[in-house]
Amino acid sequence: MSLTLYMHPLSSYCHKTLIALYENATPFTAVSVNLGDPDERAMLLKLWGAGKFPVLRDDARGEVVPESSIIIDYLDRHYPGATRLIPEDGDASRAVRFADRFYDLHIHNHMQRVVGNRLRPAGAKDPHGVEDAKTRMRAAYDIAERDMASRPWAAGDDFSMADCAAAPALFYAAKVLPYADSHPHLAAYLERLKARPSYARVLKEAEPYFHMFPQET
Repeated sequence: MSLTLYMHPLSSYCHKTLIALYENATPFTAVSVNLGDPDERAMLLKLWGAGKFPVLRDDARGEVVPESSIIIDYLDRHYPGATRLIPEDGDASRAVRFADRFYDLHIHNHMQRVVGNRLRPAGAKDPHGVEDAKTRMRAAYDIAERDMASRPWAAGDDFSMADCAAAPALFYAAKVLPYADSHPHLAAYLERLKARPSYARVLKEAEPYFHMFPQET
């Protein structure tokens, strides 16, 4: 088995990559990394100097591939399966890549700002930053709500990399800024994502770690 994914079962961006792997039943070895362990952190830093997961190592091709979108692109090119995650057609590919960036940049990253603030000590909280992040998330919810009123998946009729991005973004965003009552199409989309076998498996594997998710204080 040539593929090794360095990850953590609770990490939202690892969820994005795992969905892609499970969607196509791609064989790989998962290595869970505890960033609080100096040796494990050093190992990850040696692979990828930014020290962030997920990171994919491909022994067969001698490649180390960081960053969730790039990993999915790499898998789709070199280890394709039944579900084509990035279409070959130029316009369709652009739509998928745009939706991938939309969910990462306009929901996922702002959600992480809110969660990160919960981990700060009392004297270092950033309420202004949290409110700014939530304002931007609300604007993104409005955009996504309009889109999902007329399509089953993030970029159209087919499941794609964009849905791999949307699933963890929306799942965790619902915990920090709920939208079920205000954005019903978006909430229904999340339910479709959770019912997808690839994401259902990711969530099942993450269940033992959900108690570690920081709650608002």
